[in-house]
Amino acid sequence: MSRRRTLGTKKKIALLVSAATVAGGGAFVMASTSNASQAPTVKSAADSTVCQGLATALGNNQKFIDGQKANPDAQSAARIANREAVIAQIKVQQEASGCAAGESAQDSQAAQPSAPAGGAGNAGAGNAGGDQNAGNAGNAGNAGGGAAAGQQVCNGSTVTLSGEGGAPAASSNQFPAGTKLKVTNLDNNKSTTVEVTSVSGSCVLLNNAAFEQVREAGKFLIRRAVIEKVG
Repeated sequence: MSRRRTLGTKKKIALLVSAATVAGGGAFVMASTSNASQAPTVKSAADSTVCQGLATALGNNQKFIDGQKANPDAQSAARIANREAVIAQIKVQQEASGCAAGESAQDSQAAQPSAPAGGAGNAGAGNAGGDQNAGNAGNAGNAGGGAAAGQQVCNGSTVTLSGEGGAPAASSNQFPAGTKLKVTNLDNNKSTTVEVTSVSGSCVLLNNAAFEQVREAGKFLIRRAVIEKVG
């Protein structure tokens, strides 16, 4: 009788240990599954307007760098270094926004809404501008630089940020430095008038301060924009 009770006790202990092991394993699996489900999801430009805007900004800057490398001049090295620093900052913003860091997209062309003030001045939004040096920013082939004051330009262009700091300003591959442009975001009816201070790989890129004046919260791309040459 005593031996039978001893064996019974051992069996009970073994069963308890086995049950604890199974329970522990189940808890580990549940914890692992829970941790996996909480892993952050990296979004692409196709998933988010924020990511699309940042990818477009990165693509525009990269396009400018490519143009400078293809047609260099005495200032190209400095311009390229500046744009590379801008791209590095955009990558930081992409990561902070949950976007794929380093994702690039070229400036998309949305249908331009009707607007007052002479829509005849089509700047040829599809013109990517292979030569993007300061000297060619306003040549006849780009059309935009020859537009009259008060004329709508860059029809079909979306507007994004260059990533550059400083006072409100713009960069362009169609307008020479000193040109004044009025940019209106039709989604919130906000406008800003800025001076072109440098060249870029797009018809109009706004620096950070200028973009903040017309942006919608959380967005880095203006799909419906009206751009006018005012001076």
